[in-house]
Amino acid sequence: MQLIQTAEAMRDEAEAARRKGRRLALVPTMGALHDGHRALVRRARKEAGHVTVSIFVNPTQFGPGEDLDTYPRDLDGDLDALETLGGVDAVFAPSAEEMYPLGAPQAWVEVEGLTDTLNGPHRPGHFRGVTTVVAKLFHLCRPHVGVFGEKDAQQLVILRRMARELHFGTEVAGVPTQREADGLACSSRNAYLSEEERAQAPVLAEAVCAAHGLIAGATEEQPAETVVGRMRAILGNAPLAEPQYVAVVGARDLQPLDAIVPGQDVLAATAVFFGDTRLIDNVFVTAGSG
Repeated sequence: MQLIQTAEAMRDEAEAARRKGRRLALVPTMGALHDGHRALVRRARKEAGHVTVSIFVNPTQFGPGEDLDTYPRDLDGDLDALETLGGVDAVFAPSAEEMYPLGAPQAWVEVEGLTDTLNGPHRPGHFRGVTTVVAKLFHLCRPHVGVFGEKDAQQLVILRRMARELHFGTEVAGVPTQREADGLACSSRNAYLSEEERAQAPVLAEAVCAAHGLIAGATEEQPAETVVGRMRAILGNAPLAEPQYVAVVGARDLQPLDAIVPGQDVLAATAVFFGDTRLIDNVFVTAGSG
């Protein structure tokens, strides 16, 4: 496993692997690796003969007052974790200056429409930063497949649209959300939670699990508000939880639904604050699938 820290060296590594006829996979991360990331790497190993993990805390996807400065960073620990896991050929860990060599960017990649709901209104500019940095990583790492977690469901939908519409030639693969023993979705931000907040945080998983049951079990059309109301009621059981949004949207266009009909692909999603810590959870489900 080699550590690569410049764009030129990463491009050279990817092109050399392609010349050898190898299929390339990329796992983009911001570091502070956990079991969710390990699942992405295991999926990447199944998908390709050459695996790159990128570790880059991307400043352009953080807004004012967000946790860019305090986001957990432990490159040495991440490298040890990947070495222990095995199957990683390269770790691309560039500096911000390497990824944005001209300073504040003037060239951006944006996907319109899909960013207007869920996280979008609450984190203006976030998805523009995500799509821009992932486009850069796709150019530099030249993957045949990029592997992302379904926990960031809106991001996954947006990146699939970007990759297809801009002809990257990169498949965007999703991996089911990895969870702690009590159901809480794995996240680097879980480390911010106090003991009392951590004890209540699994309420997000309870809410999306209940939504899955209502949607999958429906045999006839039902109001989306029935599902949203059930999710809100469950979140209300956690005194420290402050929901930012609770929504049921179409799984492809991410637009709010008035009604859910059998056979429809749906995404139930929520974002919740515990103190200053913002957590998200989501579930994809086909209505009436049982």
